[in-house]
Amino acid sequence: MVTVLGPADEFLRTLERELDADVHARGNEITLTGDPDALALGEDVLNEMVAVIRTGQGLTADAVERIIAMMRSAEASPAEVLTQNILSNRGKTIRPKTLNQKRYVDAIDQHTVVFGIGPAGTGKTYLAMAKAVQALQNKEINRIILTRPAVEAGERLGFLPGTLSDKIDPYLRPLYDALHDMVEPDSIPRLLTAGTIEVAPLAYMRGRTLNDAFIILDEAQNTSMEQMKMFLTRLGFGAKMVVTGDVTQVDLPGGQRSGLRAVEGILDGVEDIAFCRLTNHDVVRHKLVGRIVAAYDRFESLSDTSRELTGNRAARREAARGVARGGA
Repeated sequence: MVTVLGPADEFLRTLERELDADVHARGNEITLTGDPDALALGEDVLNEMVAVIRTGQGLTADAVERIIAMMRSAEASPAEVLTQNILSNRGKTIRPKTLNQKRYVDAIDQHTVVFGIGPAGTGKTYLAMAKAVQALQNKEINRIILTRPAVEAGERLGFLPGTLSDKIDPYLRPLYDALHDMVEPDSIPRLLTAGTIEVAPLAYMRGRTLNDAFIILDEAQNTSMEQMKMFLTRLGFGAKMVVTGDVTQVDLPGGQRSGLRAVEGILDGVEDIAFCRLTNHDVVRHKLVGRIVAAYDRFESLSDTSRELTGNRAARREAARGVARGGA
């Protein structure tokens, strides 16, 4: 019961806010008062919370909000989504946290090539990495290959000092960071030296055939159409590919067309290839990240005139604040 209520009854307050109902706990009973539809939803949410807790998994306020959102959509059992373990390491278990993430993980199990497309923080690369490490541990594949294009994100880094590896490492750092969460840090140098795990820029993939490997292409929105074709045709026997990216954050120079934007129209309907789309509702970073993504989506859906008006209003508000500060 303590776990259902949350620390200082935090989960009950979340239920009240999200359901617009009064929630009271006394002993082993929870009473809900409000609109009949809200009460029916609240009862289902509480049952799912109990089901999750009975698996031995704890709950957070974020998890309670996700349970409510999934129950509203009525597309899947939150307990089934939130208790699907992928990988455990050093007491930390990696599992999907939203319905779309579960669909993404299931697609990786069921297809040879999977595209995970969505905004920052939706777990596209992280979950793919977890599935790769799981496949390696289960001896389903012999090696993991992690790659991404070395494209600057709107900055000019100039001639960096050091060896070729030193110059490339900053682009590949996010892949190393995820790897450290899933594999014992002491074993990573050994796995890298043996070639069991390979982290390399996309240019190094040309001319290769990758057999018995789990290959992840990260930041795929920054590949050209030619690079995307080159990468996909590296697929060998017994291999699996996951391609991840955010089509709203293309950093290609000179207005080049993104290979990720074009690939769905080219490969749509091809057997054993799956496209999974994640949205701001699947963001599992700080709550504010989801709101930022949603705000940008709303802004980018406006016409050029509406954007200009929005910008002008923001400028006028800032000017008014400046005048008020000056007056004070």
